Amino acid sequence: MIDLVVLNQLNAPTREARLENLRALLPQVDFPPMVPQYINNHIHTTYSFSPYSPTAAVYAARMEGLSTAGIIDHDSISGAGEFLEAAELAGIPATVGMECRVDMAGTRLAGRRTNNPDQAGISYMTIQSVPHDKIDVLNQFFAPCRAARNRRNRAMTDRINDLLPDADLDFDRDVLPLSLAAEGGGVTERHLMYALAKKLAARYGKGTPLISRLEAMGLPLSAKQRAQMQDEDYPFYEYDLLGILKSAFVPQIYIDATGECPKLADIVQLCKSTDACLCYAYLGDVVDSVTGDKKAQKFEDDYLEDVFQCLQEERVWAVTYMPTRNTPAQLNRLRSLCRTYGMFEISGEDINSPRQSFIIRAMEDPKFQNLIDATWRLIEHEKTGKPIRE
Repeated sequence: MIDLVVLNQLNAPTREARLENLRALLPQVDFPPMVPQYINNHIHTTYSFSPYSPTAAVYAARMEGLSTAGIIDHDSISGAGEFLEAAELAGIPATVGMECRVDMAGTRLAGRRTNNPDQAGISYMTIQSVPHDKIDVLNQFFAPCRAARNRRNRAMTDRINDLLPDADLDFDRDVLPLSLAAEGGGVTERHLMYALAKKLAARYGKGTPLISRLEAMGLPLSAKQRAQMQDEDYPFYEYDLLGILKSAFVPQIYIDATGECPKLADIVQLCKSTDACLCYAYLGDVVDSVTGDKKAQKFEDDYLEDVFQCLQEERVWAVTYMPTRNTPAQLNRLRSLCRTYGMFEISGEDINSPRQSFIIRAMEDPKFQNLIDATWRLIEHEKTGKPIRE
């Protein structure tokens, strides 16, 4: 976690102020050496949900010794320009993309659970290595998706109030100000839970009073969660609380996304027309959530070969995965299927919490060298147009 004073400067209200603060800060900073094995292509920013603006995310990545960094936000690529400019200032190579949810209707995965904890038939995918002159094309394409999602977000806010009448949440007053929706950012369920977390902490206080309230709401806390709720001085207290609330309440308030998720064929065509790389985001059955906000749950492992057959049939030629989040058996099977089906492999581990490190320690293992090499191909493609695959 970077120094809070610095973080506040790099999270200034405007892009111009954030970049100017970075310029002023850089002459005073002694960055550590870049570690060639440390890459991360899945860093969320305030344009979806994160404690980091694009500028702050670049700074934090460089401060941890990453040799490359990649921005990924939900339903939005609006932060990409700032991310690229900050990366140039900080001297770190960067790649840009976004994350989206895709309707699998009409494919062999229609109606089936893949990598989405909240809804069957809807899969998470990433759009990687977006040519910089096509950033606005993607943002315009997803603008109606963001608008439709916010209509659903309003309805889910109402459900929170029905479930917890003392929450008194208002979407416009309490949720939207936590986002960069006005600048083309996405609003997710995390924003709803963060708004709820801030309300509860303000109303009941932190520590023991809040723990008592959570237990009265029927939320048994683990020893780790109880310790976090007792740490009243932690500057991102509500982030820990939102993790508890997301796991407990999102299943109760979630409304299916109907109409806001593009069909897979349309996203395949979008990526072809913009020369971007569409990736299926492998999740795998979850036993113990790294970020603490996902319950143990089965996903696509029971029919993973069907997933690959579907990707091949629908002309998706890349898979992204997070080595730290999966078991060796899961990774070996996944990587074997990637070779069998000729899939390009990309990696990155989503950063959206201040407790997370930007470093993927798994990349120190030589067997993941192909993922490091893939990152440089993404960067070269954005700069020169060279095809990602040989």
